[in-house]
Amino acid sequence: MSTPNSPHNSEETVTFPKETTGRMSQKAGTGSEKSGKFTERNGVPVLEVRDLCHRYSHLDSNTLDKINLKVFKGERVAVLGANGAGKSTLFKHLNGILRPLSGEILIKGEKMTKKNLRACRETVGIVFQDPDDQVLAPSVEEDVAFGPINMGLSRREVEMRVKEALDMVGLTGFEERAPHHLSGGQKKLVAIAGILAMRPEVIVLDEPTAGLDPLSSARVLELIMKMNKELGITLLLSTHDVDVVPYFAERVFVLHHGRLEADGSPDEIFSDPKLLRKAHLRLPRVAEVFEMLQQKGLNVNIQITAEAARDEVLRLISSGQQNVRLD
Repeated sequence: MSTPNSPHNSEETVTFPKETTGRMSQKAGTGSEKSGKFTERNGVPVLEVRDLCHRYSHLDSNTLDKINLKVFKGERVAVLGANGAGKSTLFKHLNGILRPLSGEILIKGEKMTKKNLRACRETVGIVFQDPDDQVLAPSVEEDVAFGPINMGLSRREVEMRVKEALDMVGLTGFEERAPHHLSGGQKKLVAIAGILAMRPEVIVLDEPTAGLDPLSSARVLELIMKMNKELGITLLLSTHDVDVVPYFAERVFVLHHGRLEADGSPDEIFSDPKLLRKAHLRLPRVAEVFEMLQQKGLNVNIQITAEAARDEVLRLISSGQQNVRLD
């Protein structure tokens, strides 16, 4: 375990060894191994945050305090933290909705300024936690077309992008539907389609499964993975739901009280109980089962996904430990 290069965060942030964070994760569930690739971290980051601080006018302390992070092209990154950790505030800086108290945001190596803000927003799209804050047009088609129209694209190009985006999110045939008649999950998909139609290189999604039922959550997560694997979009997802992270992320940033506490793979983050306690987080439910088995004296490794858990249970059975009493 090592500390990051930034002198500001060197005492607070846990950064796990580089040799474990630049390779394919073997236990991260439906992510890296199913896509058959891993993300190389070299060259200019597609998104970089340097010494970012933010304070809301009604507060006496910083909501974000000297945040330093880099995200590379094609990565799937989860920003994990309890409610109030600063996740939404961070995301609103990434495409210029909020201006920092100090520090800077770089998009593909170029500092975000008022002059290039439009171009930055075309590179980094954001999907808000509440789709009602984003889906405002009278029809689904008009809403998805809003971004491309404001980019100055031709009518033909706009129509093509709307069609492709709705097809990607599975809402073909919903063009004339009124968004306020849709379910929460469907409105979330419309919001994502509106960003997809602008064809950004990076999409940040603020709590994309918040308020959704399990089936809608699974559908949204499946779509997000598809966007990364088929379109090559770099993805950042904020969540306080630790059960989502192993199935989505190659890499995890942990925020706590506006500070970046750790940067590592899901396996690394969830194998650090001290970190989880500090950040007011818990283990994924799957991992909690294996932790209880360890407490009963079984020689098992803690797993964080259903697939890895299955393999560990089969190993446990084949080793003859299945007769251990658990009562």
